[in-house]
Amino acid sequence: MTVTLVLGGARSGKSRHAESLCAGDRHYVATAQAFDDEMRARIDKHRLDRGDQWVTHEAPHNLIDTLRAIDAPNRTILVDCLTLWLSNIMLADDDWRGLGEMLAALLPAMQADMVLVSNEVGMGIVPDTPLGRAFRDAQGVLNQRLAQVADKVVFVAAGLPLVLKG
Repeated sequence: MTVTLVLGGARSGKSRHAESLCAGDRHYVATAQAFDDEMRARIDKHRLDRGDQWVTHEAPHNLIDTLRAIDAPNRTILVDCLTLWLSNIMLADDDWRGLGEMLAALLPAMQADMVLVSNEVGMGIVPDTPLGRAFRDAQGVLNQRLAQVADKVVFVAAGLPLVLKG
């Protein structure tokens, strides 16, 4: 079992790179919610691009329970993405710190190989709202915590992976 964390900015190629790391019995855990037509179109495009070689699980909130339920040896689980999961958790006013710690504790115990996708959001403009700044900070804390437990951390920029750990 290995845990790989793939980080990058929006449209950096991180999802494509993460998918390339997966083989065998592949399970895709989607965290996005389609609140509008544009997001529905994005989700549909991701599904088409992946093809039918993946088993897809929707987990906009219940990521930890979903991972426990689908964990198995000789399986690869791709979570795309932790940024949307975190935003869902924060907008629901759930305990993101506690859930992040639960996720960090669960990952080393998983039997499946894990590939996690997350945005690096702290490299751009400072958000102009308190919620935006809180989200940016929370994402940075979550990424750091998961990088601690990951066997490998990769940063993707312009479609090019740079190994940071492992």
